[in-house]
Amino acid sequence: MPRQKRKSLEERIADRQALRPPLKEGKDFEHGPAKFVFIFLIVFVVVLHLVGLIVLMVLDA
Repeated sequence: MPRQKRKSLEERIADRQALRPPLKEGKDFEHGPAKFVFIFLIVFVVVLHLVGLIVLMVLDA
């Protein structure tokens, strides 16, 4: 009884990707965690600038 050869990893991934519906333009971010990191960094930079501005105003520099 010959053993059935399994598809390669790339072929299995391609089959799964083919079953997924296409991404909607502007609706889906391709990498979910990257979206959260991006938003966190933007908010962090804005808050840091505001804190710096408040510190400079308090010090009257």
